[in-house]
Amino acid sequence: MCPFLAQYSAAALTETLEIFFTALALDYAVIGLDERQSPRLRPWAWCGIFVAACILLRPDGGVLLLAIGVYLGILLVRALRSGTEVMPIVRAGLTVAACALAPLAVWGARNLHTMHRAEFLAPRYANEVDEFVPLGFNRWVNTWIADYASTEEIYWNVPGDKVDIDNLPARAFDTPEQREATAAVLDEYNQALNINAQLDQKFAQLADERVRTHPLRYYVVLPALKIADMWLRPRTELLPPDSRWYEFDDDTKWIVLAVGLGVVNLLYILAAVAGLVHGGPIAWVGLPLTYVLLRSLLLGTLGNPEARYTLECYPCIILMAAALWSMPRASSLDLQSR
Repeated sequence: MCPFLAQYSAAALTETLEIFFTALALDYAVIGLDERQSPRLRPWAWCGIFVAACILLRPDGGVLLLAIGVYLGILLVRALRSGTEVMPIVRAGLTVAACALAPLAVWGARNLHTMHRAEFLAPRYANEVDEFVPLGFNRWVNTWIADYASTEEIYWNVPGDKVDIDNLPARAFDTPEQREATAAVLDEYNQALNINAQLDQKFAQLADERVRTHPLRYYVVLPALKIADMWLRPRTELLPPDSRWYEFDDDTKWIVLAVGLGVVNLLYILAAVAGLVHGGPIAWVGLPLTYVLLRSLLLGTLGNPEARYTLECYPCIILMAAALWSMPRASSLDLQSR
């Protein structure tokens, strides 16, 4: 019933399947945690298999494996401090890791045989073996991009389409001289509509200057803005509303739709926070919280902020929001302590 998940079921993208396997992996992890004193490893094996499915669908699915490992590590430290049995936690972690990484070993062996290099995951930029990747341009974009509108208007259009310097936000230039230098580089690109190594070096020089001048903005402020944009933006990227919905110059019906979905998205997030603070107890709540936190931190490093990248967290958001309607029981203190 969640509109943000439902609309992707009609898109030829991996989001729907990865959300499905993420929910299954977390579900089986909780089953394993409930039975952690039992010698049964079947829940953890299924958890690892579903994590493997997430990773094979999208490389960022590895964050789920990291989150489970971090949470089990926290439980391990607690067990060592309290003097309780640690082997169930160790066996659980090894089982998940083995099941999750085994398919990658096969994939890496295949690539070693075919391409003569051990590549276990798809490249970050989904490039061919001999395809040029404009890393300088990507780094320059990362010195100012913070919202989906720039992803749609700039990042996706290069190479192949012209870039209008007026579409860049004011934070893309620190000085009038830097704006002139940027305009010159973009004019050179607009003439060829392609980026070669020499032009990419010019973008890299612009990026180096901006990072050197404002390192805090590059490493802290912009990642935080990206994370906020991906969590709070109205999720209309598959729908007709303009990506610059906040300028309110679109058709009235699309403005209403964008604002309405933005409010619904905000209500989901507020409900999740309220469920954590005021709702009933959530067993092993640290696990979904760890996943949401680590995935959000990863998204802050991307050069193309898109709201769809937070959808994998929505099973966790729905779980935490549902706590508002759960009734505390006699075992609530035991659950809350987890």
